Amino acid sequence: MREIKINNIRIGNGQPFVLIAGPCVIESEVSCRKLAHKLKSISEEIKIPLIFKASYDKANRSSIKSFRGPGIRSGKKILSRIKKELGVPILSDVHSIDDVKFFEDTLDVLQIPAFLCRQTDLVLAAAKTKRAVNIKKGQFLAPWDVRNVIDKIATTGNHNIMITERGTVFGYNNLVVDFKGVPLMRQFGYPVCFDATHSVQLPGGAGTTSGGQREFVGHLVRAGVATGIDALFLEVHETPDRALSDGPNMITPDELICILKNAKILDDAVKSNSMI
Repeated sequence: MREIKINNIRIGNGQPFVLIAGPCVIESEVSCRKLAHKLKSISEEIKIPLIFKASYDKANRSSIKSFRGPGIRSGKKILSRIKKELGVPILSDVHSIDDVKFFEDTLDVLQIPAFLCRQTDLVLAAAKTKRAVNIKKGQFLAPWDVRNVIDKIATTGNHNIMITERGTVFGYNNLVVDFKGVPLMRQFGYPVCFDATHSVQLPGGAGTTSGGQREFVGHLVRAGVATGIDALFLEVHETPDRALSDGPNMITPDELICILKNAKILDDAVKSNSMI
């Protein structure tokens, strides 16, 4: 397996898992910076490298009335300040070629949203920046179909690729995770991340918004880590019940600490025994 580098963080090839964490969306600069500081402190305490994530625009909302974020210009300023202030890599979704051009000097990881993972022009634009590209596996894709997305990126000469499992559509308003998909996707030679918080989402399950079952996040994390994942994606909020987006599937910083401590023990055991 390839080992990719994001700043000074090494991902894949048997390295301990890396944490990708932050709020679903930037609600305000104050709240986002406060959470970023807390997450960095947690990552340093538990000794798990952190990539901070936050969306500046949630373009795939259930309702026209749903909160989308501060927008591209304000979002860039906020993420740039956090990056400079904390010295951590930054990840965010890009939804168009214009987004890619606007953010390529700011983002360390350009993330292709699950619904857009087959949009060839967007994928190629992100790849051509030579920045790391994280592909969210579409809820509609089989694990082996991810190979086509990887091949698109590789044609540009960019091999800083990571694939994220985030659940598969299972009937209406529900997702399920088939953990066989993790080793299947790792066979393509690139690091695999597991998004445990979006995997408990109930898409559109609350009518004009998505529901979620955050009580199962810890269970899915342990299952994912047991398969040998290379990175763990978790959305975190100080008060999820008051979050403006995806509150039902986000966890609190205190819950994050407990989940990470258990996951680190399991990750050490799995990788030290060459079970992957």
